[in-house]
Amino acid sequence: MEFDIGNIAFCACTFAGWLDIIMVLVLCACLMAGFPVAFSLAGTALVFAVLGLMFGVFDISYLIPFPQRVFGAVSNTTLIAVPMFILMGVILEKSKIAEELLDEMAKLFGSLPGGLGLSVTIVGMLLAASTGIVGATVVTMGLLSLPTMLRRGYDPAFASGSIAAAGTLGQIIPPSIVLILLGDVISNAYQRAQLEQGIMSPETVSVGHLFAGALFPGLMLVGFYILWQLFVALTRPKMAPAIPAAELGSRGEVWLAAMKTLPPPLILIVAVLGSILAGVATPTEAASVGAIGALLIAGMRLAPKGSLLAGRFAVLVSAGAIIGLLALTGFLDLRLGRDHASLAEMIGIGVAFLLFALTPWGLLASLFQLRREKALTPIFDQTARVTTMVFTILIGAALFSLVFRGLGGDDTVRHALEATPGGIIGAVIVVMLVMFVLGFFLDFIEITLVVVPLVGPHLLAMGLDPVWLGVMMAINLQTSFLTPPFGFALFYLRGVAPPEVRTMHIYRGALPYIAIQLTALAVLAFYPEIATWLPKALYG
Repeated sequence: MEFDIGNIAFCACTFAGWLDIIMVLVLCACLMAGFPVAFSLAGTALVFAVLGLMFGVFDISYLIPFPQRVFGAVSNTTLIAVPMFILMGVILEKSKIAEELLDEMAKLFGSLPGGLGLSVTIVGMLLAASTGIVGATVVTMGLLSLPTMLRRGYDPAFASGSIAAAGTLGQIIPPSIVLILLGDVISNAYQRAQLEQGIMSPETVSVGHLFAGALFPGLMLVGFYILWQLFVALTRPKMAPAIPAAELGSRGEVWLAAMKTLPPPLILIVAVLGSILAGVATPTEAASVGAIGALLIAGMRLAPKGSLLAGRFAVLVSAGAIIGLLALTGFLDLRLGRDHASLAEMIGIGVAFLLFALTPWGLLASLFQLRREKALTPIFDQTARVTTMVFTILIGAALFSLVFRGLGGDDTVRHALEATPGGIIGAVIVVMLVMFVLGFFLDFIEITLVVVPLVGPHLLAMGLDPVWLGVMMAINLQTSFLTPPFGFALFYLRGVAPPEVRTMHIYRGALPYIAIQLTALAVLAFYPEIATWLPKALYG
């Protein structure tokens, strides 16, 4: 009897010592079983917190900061950019701007070998820089481009792979939801790593740093996609035939139509990214500008020509007022409440008030046009759903990380990374492999909010550059959208693909692009300056 009791006690102690690892395994099992992510995170955390209390290996004081974590998540000024960028992307999707871009790009490049594939990649890049939402991009291009590519004789695997891969560019090209979430997580991990090293005045890393760091790697990835498509088109022309130029119309007409469609999205991209990279606006402020700009573009496209009060004239007035405000703030000091202001500044303040009063005119007109097209309710509904999902997962991940830390998970992760052969290089390789494998089964949000906070502080404490590490993780997470069997881009495309496109076509078409993304990851590992040069040049 004594032996049995001792044996049971020994087993209980052993089980208690492995609670942190078992907790992660149970979470993965819940997610792969299809349970909602946020509730899987919170529920697993609560169950293992109770088990930790029962075995005496968990201190309830670890849960005391949880209310502050929740309040901090919903009041975080950086994360406020998430719903704004989501709104911007949904407006561009619902107002059919993406359809026009695809149509005009197909006419521009269709006469080249593999031209439709090139047009899909370029439009994917433009939509990535203006929406950042993978699902909307893949569905839109799948509905519009895939039937056209198949009708023109494109190989189903090549066509579906090009669309799925182009749709995932929204993960790495800023503004990207994953970069915003990663920026917040990496910033917290970097400060924590410095504090644990005894640095009481830690340096900070912002989302703007990560946006700047991801710009060149994202463009590099676009270049790799285009090179692969050209290689396939030139070596196996039957897989990606050119469209006869006679069917596309004269080049002059094609370019004229493209010049009418391209400028508004390009101006929006420059306004959003340019303001962030130039330091004129924070990502949150730029996201607001992007949402307003997308609303005005939608209003301009949908408004009837004859209407004055709720037509294109109203939109142009608002757009001009916004541009005027930006110009005034660039040349004059418009701050109120100062003791001394020059005559020019006083006139500028008066003009700014007038321009500000004109701005709502076009916004209201755009909202009216979206309502007339029955697009306003779907826009707000989809924005609210995606935003709620992100923040609910964020809260569940905060509870999970607190319980994991209370069970000694931090020490387990640190010891595992320190024991990895090859030192810091081996630790990075192992983390990247783990994230890549998890991408087969989990969404990027779960990996970002669960895995990165666990390994980030320890990797950064080893001396890694936080911007480089964040961009490496972003490219790695991008592969999770393409990796069978649970790649979300593959699911999105399967849902809208014609019946003649089989699932194996989609899987086979995605494989070369997975290899391209891993190649980009290797290039970035050997040449980290691709990610670190621009942030250093802009921010020092």
